[in-house]
Amino acid sequence: MRITNIRRGRIFRICLCLLIILPVLYLLFTWSENQRNSLPEVRGKHAALKRQRTERPELIVGFGNFEPPNDDQREGPGEYGEAFHLPSEENFKGESSEMEYGMNVYASNKIAMDRAVKDTRLDECKHWNYPHDLPKTSVIIVFHNEGLSVLMRTVHSVINRSPKHVLQEVLLVDDFSEKEDLKEKLEEEVKSFNGLVRLVRNDERGGLIRTRSRGAQEARGEVIVFLDAHCEVNKNWLPPLLAPIYRDRTTMTVPIIDGIDHKTFEYRPVYSGGHHYRGIFEWGMLYKENEVPKRELKRREHNSEPYKSPTHAGGLFAMDRKYFLELGAYDSGLLVWGGENFELSFKIWQCGGSIEWVPCSRVGHVYRGFMPYNFGKLGEKKKGPLITINYKRVIETWFDEKYKEYFYTREPLARFLDMGDITGQLELKERLQCKSFQWYMDNVAYDVFDKFPQLPANLFWGELKSVATDTCLDAMGHAPPSIMGLQHCHGHGNNQLMRLNAAGQLGVGERCVEADKQGIKLAVCRLGTVDGPWHYDEKTKHLLHRANNKCMAQNPSTRQLSLAHCDVNDGYQQWEFKEIKPKW
Repeated sequence: MRITNIRRGRIFRICLCLLIILPVLYLLFTWSENQRNSLPEVRGKHAALKRQRTERPELIVGFGNFEPPNDDQREGPGEYGEAFHLPSEENFKGESSEMEYGMNVYASNKIAMDRAVKDTRLDECKHWNYPHDLPKTSVIIVFHNEGLSVLMRTVHSVINRSPKHVLQEVLLVDDFSEKEDLKEKLEEEVKSFNGLVRLVRNDERGGLIRTRSRGAQEARGEVIVFLDAHCEVNKNWLPPLLAPIYRDRTTMTVPIIDGIDHKTFEYRPVYSGGHHYRGIFEWGMLYKENEVPKRELKRREHNSEPYKSPTHAGGLFAMDRKYFLELGAYDSGLLVWGGENFELSFKIWQCGGSIEWVPCSRVGHVYRGFMPYNFGKLGEKKKGPLITINYKRVIETWFDEKYKEYFYTREPLARFLDMGDITGQLELKERLQCKSFQWYMDNVAYDVFDKFPQLPANLFWGELKSVATDTCLDAMGHAPPSIMGLQHCHGHGNNQLMRLNAAGQLGVGERCVEADKQGIKLAVCRLGTVDGPWHYDEKTKHLLHRANNKCMAQNPSTRQLSLAHCDVNDGYQQWEFKEIKPKW
């Protein structure tokens, strides 16, 4: 009996100890796990893994869970994206506003700010169910001297066509506008949204790139969506953009861009039906697009699913806010605008992320007739074209040596530009353990070579000067196809910077110089080729068109250019390449 009581006492004490120790151990484990996950680098990975295990979009028979009802019948100027033409007696006012804004703001003022637009999505897009707990989103709109009605139509479309529980805010960031109606009048408009729309203003002009980075810092949503200030989002545009980011926080998503006419505000698709396109580039760093390769299309099960893209146009995209900032936002050394789309694209892909274009997200964008404002004091201390300086910063940071040479072959004057200090960008690249540009070309941007092969080196470049008249071959600022002419040699490049490469292609900018019976022409280079018919003889100073076996010549009386039978004694057939010495 006594032994039994002793055993019972021991068992009781053991149980009591376990009851005390186990909860303590549990609390210690929980605290340790929480502390570990509070570290930014771990928390980000954990969030990404968690999202990969959550709900995914699903194609269903009926309408999808975020699909909105059909628009009520509406009447009025520009409704359903139809073109609005001013009465003839008001055309002058419309043209005046075009001169001021680069678009017909006078016509915009007569169109409802909450007008309906035509649904340009694939029919399949109406039948997707998306995760219910999509991340809260800040839509960031940077503007400078924008037409008020155009800006507010962007805001109205976002609010009217976004799920209320997903839209955290619309954040307007004013890059030091001077227009009167963008002051008190805009502030009154903002107040009418009861806190859903916020307005922050720069104290001085910052430029698009730096102002967008400020918007990301100020935003309160988990995801940020950047829109230009002259857009209209289409039906159910936001859930398709957020779903890939919900799945993986390192994904940038890009909507398909429709066009809005800058004169009539007609809303219409840009891309032909049934075809998907994605962003690429040519070696002068001009943004281009290519039809999506079959290799990428085969990866998807449904035609309306997102697909991978090497780059994006720059104006419209969505990203996890913290991820954007972890990548350093935009390179703060980039000036005003230009090249930031490439910088962010290369950085995302080479440093472990990805870019997806989303067919079920459509956003209309006004393409201006021209840029209606200058850059003010921005970049005054910089010598040379600001956009090319930006491109140089991007390629010197992200390109391998081999690919840098293609850029300098296309833009030989860029070698002389001061791009500033890129030490911080190279350190970021090292810290993030980013892959090489060769990896990017092999695995992501492999289709660039289809349209823009590797460039042969330039044999000659500079002004192409006539020995007889001391004038230079000039593209005359015209779009191809157009007749080329001769102008006073000015040494500024652009229209007069000619390049003759080792394969016989004579180029100016992204265009080529060709010849036919009409004369010497500026032409669109044949896609996928880098060769041409030209040969320059330094002894005779002849520029021979090998296909015709004739030389470039100048008519002494009319100064018109043509091909003529080669004559070594004719000074009007003699040309000299003179390297341009920058005056920066």
